[in-house]
Formats: sequence, C-alpha cells, structure tokens
Amino acid sequence: MSEQKNIIPLGRQDFDRDLGKLEAELILMSGLVEQAIFNALNALKYRDVEKSQKVIDEDDNIDQTELEIERTCIELIRREAPMAGDLRRIVASLHIAGELERIGDYAEGIAKISITMGAQPPLKELIDIPRMGDMAVRMLKRSLEAFISRDADLVRKLSVELEKEDDEVDDLYAKVQTDLLELVKADPENAEPATYLMRVAHNVERVADRAMNIVERALYQATGELVSGSTQIEPIAE
Repeated sequence: MSEQKNIIPLGRQDFDRDLGKLEAELILMSGLVEQAIFNALNALKYRDVEKSQKVIDEDDNIDQTELEIERTCIELIRREAPMAGDLRRIVASLHIAGELERIGDYAEGIAKISITMGAQPPLKELIDIPRMGDMAVRMLKRSLEAFISRDADLVRKLSVELEKEDDEVDDLYAKVQTDLLELVKADPENAEPATYLMRVAHNVERVADRAMNIVERALYQATGELVSGSTQIEPIAE
C-alpha cells in the first residue's frame, strides 16, 4: 500500500478556510477605512458638506464590520481552542480590527469638523494635511500587507520603513501646527479656524500611529514578539 503524504485533515481545511475569511474581512474593513479618510479630507478641502455627512453615515458600516470580525474571532477561539501561531493570528486580527475602527472614527471626526466649519473656507490652502493623509493611508496599506504576509523578515523590514514614514508624518504635523500658530499670532481672529485644522491634522497623525500599531501586531503574529514602541516583550513560546 502506497504511503499517503501531505494530507490535511478535513477539520484543518475548514479552520484554514475560516482564517482566510477572517483576513478577507480585515482587508475589506481596511478598504472602507482608507476610503473614509480620503473622502473626509477631500470633502474638507472642497467644502462638500454632503460628502462629509456621507462619511459620518457610512461609519456605521465600519463599526458593523468590526463587530462581525470580533464575533468571528471569539467563535474561532471557542470552537477550535487554537494554539501558538493560530491563536496569535486570531488575537492579532482582533486587535487590528479595533485599530481600523478607531481610524474610521478619525475620518468621522474630520467630517464632523468640516460640517461645523460650514461654508467657511479653510484658514489656509490645504496642502500639508492632504499630504499627511496620503502618507498615513499608504502606511495603513503597507501595515496590512505585512500582516497578511505572515513573513517575519518582511514584517521587520516594513516595520523599519514605516517608522521612517511615521517620522515624516510627525514632521509635517509639526509644520502644520507652526504655520497655523503663526496665522493666529498675526490675527487672533484666526484662532477658531486654526483650531479646526489643528484637530484635523491631529486626527490624520493618529492614523499613522494606528498603522504602526498594526505592524506591531503583524510582528506579533509572525514571531510571537510583543513590541510597543521601543519596548519588546519576550516571544510567546510555541
């Protein structure tokens, strides 16, 4: 009788399929969040209150997707009692969904600021803030790529690159703050519209920070290393 090799148990096939669906839901959620940030900043730039309201309304879809991912993660843990790498994959997915939900909240916050501004044009031409947004969304995309890859070497490489990009976002954020403060010093009546843009810039800067959190979870999934900023915790044993 010939020896059978590389036969995956049916239960494992089902589990792998469910994990694949979970990652597909995260990719979908990330796409919703990326679009929300883009739409919110675009609506702010062109004073499109209707589009801003649409961003607010569609945040419910992001929240609902996070709940579905959370339910899936809990059900997989309950049903499969996964160990080591599989458990890390599920726990990382749960945390990443939470990060994406918060980014959706930042987009909603930008849209609400835009509506509060009404027909009032921004205090200054929006150049640096949209640049921050483009960079932060690119960071988000790459952090999800790192997570989906489950390749430790690639995750570490992307982590280093994203840290540099995060520094660039921080530098732009500081520039926006300095420019707006100069406008307020020149005319105290600029204080209110300057505050609006500072809040928008803060929300965008936080998107980049959340992308860094996601790449930390990607590293945790791939290696078992828990990293927070410059602090590293010993890997969880297999």
